[in-house]
Amino acid sequence: MWAKERHRRILSMLGAKQQVSANDLAEMLNVSRETVRRDLLDLEEAGQVSRVHGGAVLPEPRSEEPFRQRMTTQIRAKSEIARKAAGLIQPGQTILVDAGTTTAIFARELVKLSDLSVITNSLDIATTLQGAGKEVLLLGGRMAADVPATVGELTLSEIRRFRVDLCFSAPVAVHPTTGAYFYDLQEAEIAIAMAAQALQTVILADQSKLGKTSRVQSWQAGEIGRLVTNKAVAEEQIAAFRQAGVDVVT
Repeated sequence: MWAKERHRRILSMLGAKQQVSANDLAEMLNVSRETVRRDLLDLEEAGQVSRVHGGAVLPEPRSEEPFRQRMTTQIRAKSEIARKAAGLIQPGQTILVDAGTTTAIFARELVKLSDLSVITNSLDIATTLQGAGKEVLLLGGRMAADVPATVGELTLSEIRRFRVDLCFSAPVAVHPTTGAYFYDLQEAEIAIAMAAQALQTVILADQSKLGKTSRVQSWQAGEIGRLVTNKAVAEEQIAAFRQAGVDVVT
């Protein structure tokens, strides 16, 4: 087996389990521990894993990239997810959508739908839907520092006034065992409040976010109604979420 294929399988296993031992990797790949050690060194040098005693874990992000910079990453995957997520909406439904780069792209698909009401704290989403024949409500509140969105107690209190069919949220990390995460506390609070007012929560997350954790937990895995991701996700990752009771749409 070539090193590139071993690296792919190591990352896939890490995505499903978050931590792997060198012994398990050697057995799975049918190679020596020395080969596994070299593979982990290569992956650590590339910033894709962090080595720990006896194995490796996925590296924790030290910070979150600026919003506008994140808008230019994983565009194809986010667009694919947006199309699939829009297909879950029925005519006449009311939805809550939080602010994020994936949900901003999702709004471009919402423009194509008819008979839809959208409640959001995202200025980008509200602007995209403006004049598109949708009922759009932009939640009030204090402007966030980086993300073009409203946050704070006023935003939270307004969210609690509504009861909707679906909530669409795009956290920064989703793990099959421990659930969904945000880097920013205020963004997590908004997402939690929106989910509490919806009959079902739909998580939008591309493969780069799966199997990861971040600073602030928003939901346990069992609280996630549906996970919409892109087709490039490894089958092992999908199986781990389905085993946790999450309905995965790929």
